Amino acid sequence: MKERFGGIDRLLTASASELRHAGLKDESLAALRQPDRSLLDHDLEWLSGRNHHLLTWDDERYPALLRDIPSPPAALYLVGDPDILWQPQIAVIGSRNPTAGGRSNTRDFAAELSRSGLTVTSGMAEGVDSEAHAAALDAGGFTVAVLGTGPDIVYPVSGRQLAARVAEQGVLVTEFPPGTKPKRGHFPTRNRIISGLSLGVLVIEAGLRSGTLITARLAGDQGREVFALPGSIHNPMSKGCHRLIREGAKLVEDVSQILQELSSLAGELARELETRLGESAAADESASLASKAGGPDIENGEPKGAPWEHDEEYARLWDCLGYDPAPVDLIIEKSGLTAKAVSAMLLMLELRGMVEAHPGGAYCRIKKR
Repeated sequence: MKERFGGIDRLLTASASELRHAGLKDESLAALRQPDRSLLDHDLEWLSGRNHHLLTWDDERYPALLRDIPSPPAALYLVGDPDILWQPQIAVIGSRNPTAGGRSNTRDFAAELSRSGLTVTSGMAEGVDSEAHAAALDAGGFTVAVLGTGPDIVYPVSGRQLAARVAEQGVLVTEFPPGTKPKRGHFPTRNRIISGLSLGVLVIEAGLRSGTLITARLAGDQGREVFALPGSIHNPMSKGCHRLIREGAKLVEDVSQILQELSSLAGELARELETRLGESAAADESASLASKAGGPDIENGEPKGAPWEHDEEYARLWDCLGYDPAPVDLIIEKSGLTAKAVSAMLLMLELRGMVEAHPGGAYCRIKKR
């Protein structure tokens, strides 16, 4: 719609024939011409709540990776911190009825991924999804929960306590407006957002008919990495993972294998962040970060060829970092830089081996070895 009409003003003034030619059904056309004011009032009332946000396509906070998928959401309703959507994310998904081993693997991988500086993204469903969210929070990290309902409705109901934790330490995300109840068709639709926000997707356990395989397929179509844990040939919950591996998903046994594969995509995210921030000099520097092998050369306690040789904002950021972990909020406050700028620069410094992430989103310089 944006490509065809250029913006909301042109969309609203387009003729009925133009809108039908663009693919709008009569029901959507009628809603556009005569919007339900009571629904608008309900949305505005919800938006006035604490930590409630609406990110439209034109909002600079709209997540960069999600813009590039086929049929990206026109808007996102959020509960929590919008800036978390710009953190590098890994989707952890799987069966709603995992085995005991599947639950254990989910907790271990989600916690370690979180401690490695990645935000864990999933769909708030029972089973693997909920375990992944909880493990990331317990590890002191961030998590993103993509809902198949409106932002004011928790499904399943048993997830209310977890949803409240996510809203405080992460962010709840949905394309559905307030009041939207769970429907079967909503969940496959929200899966494209789970994979679209993420650098890659990790499948823990999945049966051959699991909806998890839909998310994995969407991830592949979106150019994301797909990872799968192998399991026993006698476990029906491993058969979906084994199929994914046969079809090209990467078999993983530990988190380091995932981090190695994600480095190039993380570099692309960093460059996209910088492009949107207008930091052209640093963007040139970032072009080679993902492909560099090993850590930086050290001279007088600082890396040679560091980004701040050409960018004073990097120098300000570096001066705010010590060898003890500091929370991102403190780094932002001390540096005077925006949250998105700090996220972009920290990501690139981490890829280059200059800083390391700690639980809770804290960062520090890497000690000279």
